[in-house]
Amino acid sequence: MNVPIRRVAVVALALFLVLMVASTWIQVAQAPTLNADGRNSRSLYRDLSIQRGPIIAGGQTIAESVPVDDAFMYQRVYAEPELYSAVTGYYSFRFQSTGMERAANEYLVGTSDSLWWDRFRNLISGGTPQGSSVELTIDPVVQQAAWDALGDQRGAVVALDPKTGAVLAMVSKPAFDPNLVASHSSADASAAFQALADDSARPLDNRAIAGRTYPPGSTFKLVTAAAALEGGTVTPDQQIPAPDQLQLPQSSSVLNNFGGESCSPTGTTTLADALRTSCNTAFAQLGIDLGPEALDEQAKAFGFDARMSIPLQVTSSQFPLEVDGATIDSAKTALSAIGQYDVKVTPMQVAMISAAIANGGTLMQPYMIDRVRTPDLTVAVDTDPEEIGTPISRETADTLRDMMIGVVQDGTGTSAQISGVQVAGKSGTAETTADAAPHAWFTSFAPADDPQVAVAVIVENGGDAGNEATGGRVAAPIARAVMEAVMNR
Repeated sequence: MNVPIRRVAVVALALFLVLMVASTWIQVAQAPTLNADGRNSRSLYRDLSIQRGPIIAGGQTIAESVPVDDAFMYQRVYAEPELYSAVTGYYSFRFQSTGMERAANEYLVGTSDSLWWDRFRNLISGGTPQGSSVELTIDPVVQQAAWDALGDQRGAVVALDPKTGAVLAMVSKPAFDPNLVASHSSADASAAFQALADDSARPLDNRAIAGRTYPPGSTFKLVTAAAALEGGTVTPDQQIPAPDQLQLPQSSSVLNNFGGESCSPTGTTTLADALRTSCNTAFAQLGIDLGPEALDEQAKAFGFDARMSIPLQVTSSQFPLEVDGATIDSAKTALSAIGQYDVKVTPMQVAMISAAIANGGTLMQPYMIDRVRTPDLTVAVDTDPEEIGTPISRETADTLRDMMIGVVQDGTGTSAQISGVQVAGKSGTAETTADAAPHAWFTSFAPADDPQVAVAVIVENGGDAGNEATGGRVAAPIARAVMEAVMNR
């Protein structure tokens, strides 16, 4: 073979090897990513041709695929669509899926590694591929109670089983109808999606876990109190400063109590009474004394700054330890200690704080998938409760529980009282901007001596009460309705 031919052969061989390597890389290494890419039309059409498994809550099918006479073969249909929109999301051939439709897609189309045996049987028998059913932890009774109690107000409700972490209810309003986005008509689906995307109320946001975070207001005082109790700096009956006004350090600003009220005629109060009356100046001074690092450490112990999947992705809650690379000053620490300045949370995070207190200091991983069943009803996945950690000791949890009982018995949370049941709770009224009404918060658990449910409620900008709103007035009755639904099951 002469030299030119040999060179051509070497180049051809090299090109062939490059092609083989590239092909192998795409088909093997990149296959999972490409299959999951919402822009992959082949993957989309493959999934659409499979009878997608149902999504089930409390034995009720809330999303299913029904046969239709068109190119896609099956139409995704949602029962009680708005009630469960924050849970299911939508499955659309035109737009990327959201909610449980996206998070549990591998189960719903039967491609999860845990379902390999079912796929193998279909291959051998020549059976038609079919997705598995996903059974959720959502309780329809509790979900309906949360939905009804929130009414037409913007906001969210989260209810957890504090002993397991199971999500019993997750409501976000305003909601939307997933059936419209799931339409097989490209024009109709696009029009529906665009209308939702252009809506200033942002109905596509899942306010319970993602899309936006909120200042927690006085619900964050539970974190501040926990840090103080864990650090051994105070006891519940210890007198702490509680002036009518607090001059913020290195600042010309003065912090007042809610409504300009006085927490104590003596200028001091106990930690328990400070929580019961939600005394701003007492907790702000306590935050200054503790320092920002202690508050940040305690917040992180409750789950702040952590990435979390339930399996829906939960936006991380934030405590502003640093600004522009420097630790926040005492004035900002004071405001952060009462859930203002730049503290941002999701309702899920606030529910987790109450759940950890209710569970004796142990924080459980929130989860929404109870089990997955193959088409022949074999259980392929069965979720076991999982501990995240112990953000507070049993002693601190018991102390906070007793203090939260005081809030509901004769403090700012009396609207959460349930006849014959001891309720533990904490209200919050979070300032937003000067031209907007405050957010109304309430978090609680019940029964206090044997908790079955932990709840967080936010009503944006005071809901129907507007500027007159407080967490105890607006959000507490919603939390009460949810707790009653759990205990009356």
